[in-house]
Amino acid sequence: MNHIILSVTKMQPPSAPNNVQPQQQQHQQQQQSAIPIQTTNNRSGFMTRLVEYLFFSHLILIAALLIFLAAQGLPRHHHHFRPAHWYPPLLASTGSAAILSLLSQWIAGCSPSKAFKAAFWLAPLSTCAIAVLLINVGSVASLVAGVTALLCAFFLSLYGCWVSPRFYYAIRVLTVSNAPPPLKGKATSLLTLSMLIGTLYSCFLIIGIGGARAGKNNFEALYISILLLSMAWTMQVIKYTLLATITRVKYMYLAAGNDVETSLALRETVKQLMGSICAGSFLVPILGGVWSSARAMKLAAGDTGEFLFSCADCYAGCASTLVMYGNRWGFVHVGVYNKGIMQASIDVWELFRKIELEPLINSDLTGSFCFLSGVAVGATCSLVGGIWAFVIHKSYATELTLFAFFIGYFMCRIAMAWQQACVTAYYVAYAENPQSPRFDNTIPDRIQRLRRLQA
Repeated sequence: MNHIILSVTKMQPPSAPNNVQPQQQQHQQQQQSAIPIQTTNNRSGFMTRLVEYLFFSHLILIAALLIFLAAQGLPRHHHHFRPAHWYPPLLASTGSAAILSLLSQWIAGCSPSKAFKAAFWLAPLSTCAIAVLLINVGSVASLVAGVTALLCAFFLSLYGCWVSPRFYYAIRVLTVSNAPPPLKGKATSLLTLSMLIGTLYSCFLIIGIGGARAGKNNFEALYISILLLSMAWTMQVIKYTLLATITRVKYMYLAAGNDVETSLALRETVKQLMGSICAGSFLVPILGGVWSSARAMKLAAGDTGEFLFSCADCYAGCASTLVMYGNRWGFVHVGVYNKGIMQASIDVWELFRKIELEPLINSDLTGSFCFLSGVAVGATCSLVGGIWAFVIHKSYATELTLFAFFIGYFMCRIAMAWQQACVTAYYVAYAENPQSPRFDNTIPDRIQRLRRLQA
């Protein structure tokens, strides 16, 4: 078990004017005292350092692979690959992803209600538009992808209708969690820097994927798969680094009333927490996907059959156990207490269960909002690249549409980490001290409503 000492600066009245410290120095001392002092056990420290080493080693190997693919494919002239028709649509989609992601974050901060409703409407509509585009391409692969996109749009629409009664509470939580303290200035710069890193990394991977396509060898599919998996992990690391940093700032204010500079929290995160973040970036999306699929299966099973219901119930029980060992709420304790991701997730989940907050967490729509925002932005970027490719080189339309969606989705998830971090820190801080005067009746009223519905 990790330990923490939270020291809060006590402001004492000065005895004489010449003993008064400058306000700037006093503010700096208060920020430094807000950073927790922690110790970690040897085994946890070894595992986090190992995962951190694997992540940065993988980046070096990916860089070498990119150089190899670029050197192998780009200088040659291939009749089956035209760089002038392949690269511009995808690069334009990447630029659109950065702009739309920042715009989504800005709208969510200024008007959570409009952003929330727009995500639930635009995600199925834009996915349906992708389906129409892919079906019109006419190939077998595009037809399969188009039908899949059409089914996804249908289920997203059903999901939006099903959860619409929960919109009011979700919007309320998103609003109140963004209130204290306002993250401006350096926090905005941090988000912009994260988006810039994600954009540049995406551009480098596009060059590598283009080199693999130009090479046209037996390992083309393997190379592209490796690059896409690397992109997924790296984008998740960027996202959760941003999330751990912002949750620390939010949590320290909600729990102790301390204002922590975002730049100071970022330095501590990068210096001490990258191992836990790299591990969590790999583990949490997998376990979160299992948990979400279990909830969807249990909902679909309903009471249609005893056998089907028992299987769905068993799967949901296993998923609920697994999610204890890796969930996004654990990143609050990772950022504040420097715990490993598994221990942090277990501690937070047990805390939720202790105060009977688990049903509320299970019904929270913040994760769905961020996911659908990513789908909407990814789908819009797919339309940008896919329509461009459809017009100038139809055979490229399917692959460029899928690549553009992949990039747009992850770019938006990085931007929406701000909103997710605010809500996550709000829930964890409330679970640790529900009687704090910094919380209103939003969560207690929702808990009472859920109890009345279950009665």
